[in-house]
Formats: sequence, structure tokens, C-alpha cells
Amino acid sequence: MKIFSPKQLYEADNITIANNKISSTDLMEHAATQVFVWMHQRLQGAQVKIHIFCGIGNNGGDGLVLARHLIQHGYNAETYVVNYSDKRSQDFLINYDRIKELTKTWPTMISDADGFPEVSSEDIIVDAVFGMGLNRPVADWLKHIIQDINASGAYVLAIDVPSGMYCEKACDDADAIVYAHHVLTFQAPKLAFFLPETGRFIEQWEALDIGLDRDYLGLAEVNSDLVTKQDILQLYRPRKKFSHKGDYGHSLIIGGSYGKIGAVTLASRSCLTAGAGLVTAYVPKCGYDIIQTAVPEAMVLTSEEEKFISNISHDLDPTVIGIGMGLGTDTKTQQAFVDLVTNNSVPLVIDADGINIFAKHKNLLGKLPGQTVLTPHKGELRRLIGDWKNDFDMLEKVKKLSAENDLVIVIKGAHTLTVYKEHIYVNATGNPGMATAGSGDVLAGIITGLISQGYDAVEATVLAVYLHGSAGDIAINETSYQGLLASDIINHIGSAFMALFNVPEIEQQPAREE
Repeated sequence: MKIFSPKQLYEADNITIANNKISSTDLMEHAATQVFVWMHQRLQGAQVKIHIFCGIGNNGGDGLVLARHLIQHGYNAETYVVNYSDKRSQDFLINYDRIKELTKTWPTMISDADGFPEVSSEDIIVDAVFGMGLNRPVADWLKHIIQDINASGAYVLAIDVPSGMYCEKACDDADAIVYAHHVLTFQAPKLAFFLPETGRFIEQWEALDIGLDRDYLGLAEVNSDLVTKQDILQLYRPRKKFSHKGDYGHSLIIGGSYGKIGAVTLASRSCLTAGAGLVTAYVPKCGYDIIQTAVPEAMVLTSEEEKFISNISHDLDPTVIGIGMGLGTDTKTQQAFVDLVTNNSVPLVIDADGINIFAKHKNLLGKLPGQTVLTPHKGELRRLIGDWKNDFDMLEKVKKLSAENDLVIVIKGAHTLTVYKEHIYVNATGNPGMATAGSGDVLAGIITGLISQGYDAVEATVLAVYLHGSAGDIAINETSYQGLLASDIINHIGSAFMALFNVPEIEQQPAREE
């Protein structure tokens, strides 16, 4: 699913209006009617009090159309205009007159911080104050109105975006953003929905198809995509009937140190479970018995040292190398890592301590094979790119590092991001239970296993991140968030593959715990 910029969505509006020979008022009517239909299907005429807060731009116009339909259908709806400017959009004015004709009274005008009405925690608030075009801080009195909305305890439904949120840059003031229980966004989600600093203001969102021009949307080039099941199905490669293990590559997983053999164990297991034909684990001597016992399907080679990897020497011809899980940062280990990277031409997946070592030897950047995959958590990412001001600044720095060095970089989180040069792939699966020890080792193993089978690095990473999250979503139905272990994710990778072909299509949704 494409994530369009506000500029592209405005352009889509204009093209739709021109091609369909309709007015912008007609398009607003259609879009806001979709919001009404969504609410009506769920409320079924219930007489809960609904407070619609409208701005004086097009988002406010959407709110006025919604209010008119609610009133026409007998709902207990009260309309307010948050009067933050003398300038009104033409479509707002048209719908302002229409609601006056219906109700015979003007909506209540709010022009200062004292104008907030009495709202019960059992009521519904519809936020239609600011739309996706907001790009500057709100006035202090408007901030108070937003804070009153958030403090009301009412259920908050935001139209398009929560008021106060910017779509393409970081927030100026987190206290001046509406906290929305649900957002009905027009046509497609916005990138800000998926970043920690801004996404935390949204519990759930849903994109309403408002009929924007299909040809324009289909041809528009975007820098971000939300990865859904349909996208993944286009990447998936079925196995051929007469294939054998040699057709699916040989993955070499290098990692482990004394007390951290579990990490390389998890990576080796997940690599195999993701479909690699052969897996060899390269570990210090203390890991030999553990790997042979815990992962009998894997082969094992050991370094000379007992407790850490001091050298990496083998006569294998691996398809791909995954390195770093539990590796440690001993001086000899660092040198072994440097030697490997310097002399290697095989596709690489670098995780955990591999990234920590790499951050100390950035002169190795030019020696990495094209599309090397890095899978840092936030702390490891800081060691690579330095600190950042906000999430948008972080993304720019990651894109720069990726573009300059032909790297695929995974930014792990609630919506794990895969960044390749200027493009961002936003993952749609996963849940808070996956914030558990070893989850990242599993992901690195899946990526390695998919590259082993012939997927290119970007495809493998996007597919692996989706399957990793989907496996976690399936697993929590048995374990709960708190009870989820990294090994549970591995145990459900097969189910995640099978879920791609479930009919009818039902996206896995994280269970809500009371």
C-alpha cells in the first residue's frame, strides 16, 4: 500500500475533480459521507452525545458535512467551529451554510480557551479541526482546546489526521496534538502514523477509499510503502517439485560467545525454519555441544578459542553469511570480523555485536558487498549514524547512510522499517510481545535464510520482517504478550507462511489484553 505525501494527495484531489467533472464541494461531500457511513454502521442510531469540533479549513468542512448527516439521521450531535483564523475555505463556507439551513441555528463558535463545552467521558468527540496540511505550531489557546479534548475521557475519532500532528516533520509540541482512539484517514495512511514520536497519538487507524483517481494513484511514485499481505504475496517464491536442499543455499551463521550461545542458536534455527537448504553455525568451542543438541539440523564449526571467536577459517562456499548474534567484542573477535569483511564477497547480514564492531571500524564501509543488510536496534543505530533530533531526522540519516554505501538497513520497532536508499518499507505485522530477548536474532536468521534461497536483499528483508511479525501475532494467541518467547516466534514461522494463503484474506490483528 502506497504512503502518499500530502502534496500528492492534494494533486489527486484536483485530478479527480477535473476528470470526473465534479466540484471540490462534491468531493468533500463524498469523503465525509464515507465517515458518516462508518459511524452509522457502528452506532446504529444510538443516542450517545457526539461533539464535532470543526476547524475553518477543508478538514472543518468535512466535519460540517458529517455533522449534517448525523443530525439528519437523528443522532444527538452538537457542532462547534474552532475559530482560529478569519480565513475560511470556500468549501467550509458552503457547508457552514448547509448545516445552518438544516438546523436553523449556527454551530457554536469557540474563539478562546474558555469556550470548550461540557463533555462527558461517555460521549464521542469527532476531531475535524486541522487536516494534513498543518505545518506550524498552533496558538496557545488552541493548545488548551486540544488538551481539553484529551482530558475529557471521551472516545475521540479523528478525521484524516489527529489535529496538531504534522505529516512530514516532527512535532513542535507533543502537548498540542489530539490523542485519537481511532483515525479515519482519507485514501491512504500517512508516514507519521508509523513513527514512535507521532504514531503514539493513534490507537487505531483505517483508510477510507474516497474514490481518488485510480490512474494517478497507480502511477504516482512514492518514497514509502506500507507492506501488506498482498505485497508479500507478490514477493513469495513457491518451491519447485523436483528441487533439493542444494537449490535453497547454504547459510553460514557466525556468532556466539561464552554465555551468549543462545543468540546464534536462535538465528540458526530461524534460518532453517525460513527455508535455507543448509545451515552451518560457526561458534567458539563452548558452543559446539549446545548447537549440536539444540539444532540437530545444523552443522557446526568452531573457532580455536573456547569462549569467543578468535578467527574465522573454513573451507565452505556459503551462499550468504549472517554474523554478529551474541558475538561479543573481544579484541581478537573484532580482528576476525575485520578480516572476514575485508576478504569477503558473499552477501552479508550483520546483526547485534557485528554492528557494534562495524561501528568502530567504519573504514570497512567500502568493503561491504552491495546490499549488505544491517539489523540494528536503536542503540546500535546510534553508534552507526550518531544521535538524531527526532524520528524524521533519524530517517534522513539512515537513508543517507544506505544510499552512500548501498546498504539495506532495518530499524526495529513497533512498525519495523526497512530502508533502502530513499525508499522506506513500513511493516504492518508484529505486536508488543515481540519486545523480548532473542527476537532480533530470530529476525536476522530469517533474513539470512531467505537470501540463501535466492531472494535479493531488499526482498528478503521486507519478507522476513513481515513473516517475523506475523509469526509473533499468531503466537500470542497461545502465549499472551508477556509470555511470548523468541523461540515461540520460530515455532510459528511455518504458520506465518501458511497465513499468506488463508482465504478469505484476514490480516492478523494483535490481540488486545485487558
